[in-house]
Amino acid sequence: MTPAGVPVPDSPRPVTAGLGNTARNFRLRMAVIDCETEAALDRTRDRHGRTVHAGAAAAARTHRDKAAVEAYTTHLAPHAEALLDAARLALDTLPPARHLAGWRAVLEGLDACATEIRRALDRPAAPGSSAERAQYRALWPHLTAWAEHGSIASSLADQHGRQPQKDPLTDEEQRMWTERAQAAQRRGALDLTESWYAADGQPITLAYLVEDDESTVVALRGDPGIPGWRVIGHYAHEYEAGKELPAAVPPGVLRADASRFNRPAPAPEVSVQDLLRDVVEGHSAGDTANALLGAVQRGHQAGPMVRLQELLETSGQFAGALETAQGRQIAARLSALGRQIEFLTREVEEAAEDLGATVAVLPPHRTPVLRIRPRPAVDTTPPAPPPHTTTTARHL
Repeated sequence: MTPAGVPVPDSPRPVTAGLGNTARNFRLRMAVIDCETEAALDRTRDRHGRTVHAGAAAAARTHRDKAAVEAYTTHLAPHAEALLDAARLALDTLPPARHLAGWRAVLEGLDACATEIRRALDRPAAPGSSAERAQYRALWPHLTAWAEHGSIASSLADQHGRQPQKDPLTDEEQRMWTERAQAAQRRGALDLTESWYAADGQPITLAYLVEDDESTVVALRGDPGIPGWRVIGHYAHEYEAGKELPAAVPPGVLRADASRFNRPAPAPEVSVQDLLRDVVEGHSAGDTANALLGAVQRGHQAGPMVRLQELLETSGQFAGALETAQGRQIAARLSALGRQIEFLTREVEEAAEDLGATVAVLPPHRTPVLRIRPRPAVDTTPPAPPPHTTTTARHL
């Protein structure tokens, strides 16, 4: 018997209308579950991020696992096989590109995950038992794989059966419009608005070409930051461009092993507000020195300045991974800023150590001011109000 969704000789191809929405609906539901779980887990931590209610945290994750299984069963389980079949068929029709091997590996991984989920659901444990909780917990990585990467299968299924779109302009028209757009770019009148990748791996960018106080939406193919890009179409508005141009495919990721749904436990950290409060409420040089050292602390419980440097470095990696001319320039800028933060961090650390070595306290003449004035005793007579004086109006 041929599995559902797999075409047999001389039979029509499987119906793919709406298949892509099944994975998108599941991802949306998983995003809601993730947000609800994070909110519940936040209530189990102290202000520094340490878990202080382990039982409540475990209960939140158990509820998450069960909700994820129910969402998969409702939104995706009846369609997963047909969705993968349609995605594979579409993948076989695409022109060669760098990302196709990775997409094929993702589809195989999703197929393996669907098989594991189906095998577990075919042998359900007793409802509410510890075995059921363990079963759902084991399924969580397979469910999150579909939530995070099912968009690739959805995109391919949406493209299945579509006719390849051709450039709407002739070679001569492309040359003319490209020259106009290049001239506008040189005078700062080419405003980029949106960018995506087509299925062939080529970037497409929408821009407003401004000439004589009038603007036209144009589509560029290639990197607008380096020579070689060209205009492949012009449109009255962005909606028309979206209908005519190749559809966007799912963008890539900075790190292949990163997972929104399987984040590591947050490292305990002290906020800048807490450090500032320590300084304001402190009395000795050591109090302020400790606050400054907390800002530049390294390691698992890194301070805010060290985290800022990590943010700049990671953002620089992202900018470089865009593989565009502007991305590489910004990556270099962020790298330089990261080095400046590193230098500043060392300076703050040295200043904190010097401040702590002063062994000094604030002088007593810096007297605190009471926030609430003393009230008179209950059995005392309140002071008489000042006499009411009237001012005689002057007549000129």
